[in-house]
Amino acid sequence: MGLTNKIGVIVDSFGLGIREGLIKAKEIGADGVQIWVTQGEMEPDNMNAEKRAELKRFIRELGLDISALCADFGGSGFKDPAQNGWKIEKSKRALDLALDLDCRVVTTHIGIVPEDPADPVYAILQEACNELAAYAHSLGGYFAIETGPETAERLKGFLDSLDTKGVAVNFDPANMVMVTGDDPARGVHTLKDYIVHTHVKDGVRLREVNPYDVYGALDHTKLDQEPGFKEVPVGEGGVDFDAYFQALQDIGYGGYLTVEREVGDTPEADIKQAVDFIKRYRA
Repeated sequence: MGLTNKIGVIVDSFGLGIREGLIKAKEIGADGVQIWVTQGEMEPDNMNAEKRAELKRFIRELGLDISALCADFGGSGFKDPAQNGWKIEKSKRALDLALDLDCRVVTTHIGIVPEDPADPVYAILQEACNELAAYAHSLGGYFAIETGPETAERLKGFLDSLDTKGVAVNFDPANMVMVTGDDPARGVHTLKDYIVHTHVKDGVRLREVNPYDVYGALDHTKLDQEPGFKEVPVGEGGVDFDAYFQALQDIGYGGYLTVEREVGDTPEADIKQAVDFIKRYRA
């Protein structure tokens, strides 16, 4: 296929801490990394100018880039106006940190976009995302919503309703397969104007699930039931990677393909397997 995209990995998935994780990312052949910044040493409030410069130097000396930071504050996303003030401010500080580290993308979940634009929650999400989008746009950066909670068509409709493209998309094909049953390749074409970062992850859908049971948190009572999906090593699930990677090529996406592994007892082996899997498409 001749992929030319750089390959990223999520440092936190190794469970080794930031610096050891960065070294491990380099060892397994990644070009860059995505890093969580919602707590601990990487939280923006804990990263003064000296620490930012030191980390940037450490990453550069390893020959790595930062593909994205992740600032996902959970709960109901941005659906609760009483919580949105602090979440928006912390999100902005995450983008400031990203830019200081020569990165332009902060990924997040905003909460499930309602089917009906007349739903009051739709306007709440629009208000929060317009503020984030304006801030990101003014600095040349992006807040990237991760796909999965809703179909690509519904997400596109929401993004089209915003004032700028400072809020964009972090495309995760496995979330689509596992939760909404959406087709990732078709979703890439639907969201082509918004994709600024992608994940490489795989999974299977065991039965139809209600997205609110997965992503809803404060919107819906989480049911005590068997999971309706399972994340599996890349290449062993329901994502058609031939079609997914071809779709990304078709739309001219030149950004990162970042491996995410959220489960399993052997994260390093699984992440390396995924990196090697992507490299086969470079031939």
